[in-house]
Amino acid sequence: MFRAVKWSTLFFVGFIVVTQQVITNGPLIALDARIANAKRVDFPTWIDFILMRIDDLGLRGLTASALMIAAIYIARRFKTWRPLNLAILSIIALNLIVGLAKLLIGRTKPQLNVDLIYAGGLSYPSGHASNAILSWGVLAYLIYRYAHVDRYRGRLASAGVALISLSVCVVSLIRNTHWLSDLVGGLFIGAALLVMVIAIDRFVKSNSQLS
Repeated sequence: MFRAVKWSTLFFVGFIVVTQQVITNGPLIALDARIANAKRVDFPTWIDFILMRIDDLGLRGLTASALMIAAIYIARRFKTWRPLNLAILSIIALNLIVGLAKLLIGRTKPQLNVDLIYAGGLSYPSGHASNAILSWGVLAYLIYRYAHVDRYRGRLASAGVALISLSVCVVSLIRNTHWLSDLVGGLFIGAALLVMVIAIDRFVKSNSQLS
């Protein structure tokens, strides 16, 4: 539990640092501008289609639906409410924290060619990045915990979550839908919540059974 809290705290501190850069127009924001203003390749239609499908892996509706369906199946299969409770907890925490941060900071998106905060935007932190790492991460954890897979497969699942999350971020930069700092901040807060959800599952005992 101590180690989990330590890692969760470190990720949250990373989120605070990135947030401070966004609010104070720090050096990271200059990098944001360079990436956003870089010349982009005009991809063929089929590549654009693939990129959009990768981007969809960070959509709130898709990630939440996949997580809830898997949690319900695992809950029924093992006759325990725990998987469903963890899925609901992660979705609520993500939407509350990320949603509140978006509203408070109000950052505009790079397509507007102007970087403003407190302007009613919803760019920071990236919901796609935080959704990807938290929702797919919790899903991988539930499968690892209840399917009793070995450590090697567990590491493969972790690598898969990292690959999905990074792919979503790279596609967002290619499509210029988010500033780099949006994505980094989203990854930090998503990772902080993921570790905390896992810590809660490990620390809080549950005897609740499905009827």
